[in-house]
Amino acid sequence: MPDGGEKWLVLYRSETAGTEPTPAATSGIIVLPDRSKHPVPNDGYPLISWCHGTVGVANRVAPSRDGGNTGASPMNAYPKKLLSRFLDEGWAVAMTDYEALGTGTDDKLHPYMLGQSEARAALDIVLAARHLFGDEISDQFALVGHSQGGQAALFAAANAPGRVEELVAVAAIAPANHPLDVVQAGVLNVFAPDEGYAFTPLFLAGAIGGSIADAATDETIKIIDPEQVLSVEAYKLWPQVWTKSRAELSERTSFGGLKGNEQFLTGPRINPNDDQAEFNRQLEKMNPDLDISVPVRITQAIADQRVKYELPTIPGRPTRGTKVLIEELQAHDTNNITTEIYGTDKVSDEEKPLGAHFTTINVDTDALIAWLTERFVAS
Repeated sequence: MPDGGEKWLVLYRSETAGTEPTPAATSGIIVLPDRSKHPVPNDGYPLISWCHGTVGVANRVAPSRDGGNTGASPMNAYPKKLLSRFLDEGWAVAMTDYEALGTGTDDKLHPYMLGQSEARAALDIVLAARHLFGDEISDQFALVGHSQGGQAALFAAANAPGRVEELVAVAAIAPANHPLDVVQAGVLNVFAPDEGYAFTPLFLAGAIGGSIADAATDETIKIIDPEQVLSVEAYKLWPQVWTKSRAELSERTSFGGLKGNEQFLTGPRINPNDDQAEFNRQLEKMNPDLDISVPVRITQAIADQRVKYELPTIPGRPTRGTKVLIEELQAHDTNNITTEIYGTDKVSDEEKPLGAHFTTINVDTDALIAWLTERFVAS
């Protein structure tokens, strides 16, 4: 949570993914600038809808619930400086937890990286802020996110027309992309040959949510059964996804103790069964190759080892990282895309506390704020 300002914990109405959505009570935080330093402008405070990065899918790791003692706490704390700078600029900040993260039930997991679900959560908290604070909130808002949140912000920008008006820009820092390639690289142990892979259960949680949403209107869609995707040993660990952060899932007693090629029943690259084929389809849908009508800014560090600018080669097929995502977005509208690529001289993966994947946020803060200021002024 950022320093200063007026902070509000909120529970607001959003919707699940799909063409026949159901209401989803969603939690988050809204922060207004310190009025003594930033009196309310005549047209209200411009609003940033912040989309957070990967913390897990367990309720206790949601940013609004994290008490500082979970495996996700360092990840939840790191953007604090950036968010505080937004307040210093006189901008309000709305931070969604996403669907079912913080408000999940015994039979529902947060649908990790399910684009439409994230989009609705990130957009509907803007409507909640406008409803709660009226003229104190400007009609103008921007979407900003990191990692999973970068991917979520891009999906939200694509889904904004007709749902929430006056979006002026979207900025994605190290946006998660091409998860099918990421998972298949993990299966082949090309990231860390001697280590386990903790993102499998998170991606599976999101893919299950996607299959449920799609099956609501298409009876040919297979609702994914995790027991038909995971190996016997991995399925024994599956219940941990309900309680552990992503960092805790990386431990040797969890998915971090199973190499990628030990986590799946068959495939999922070669001869996938029906459940794994649907898993693969849902992963491909999570890639934010989208038509976005507002200015887009993509930031990436070459040294980032979590979201890679270029993925290692997977035998038998091309692989795609942020470099390809930028090309995909430019294919929609070349003139609408701004990129900031930091070389290893600017952002080293050896920098602490969390490597280039996180330190890019602070390295990029001044440039990001300058870019957002231009977009707010121009609109």
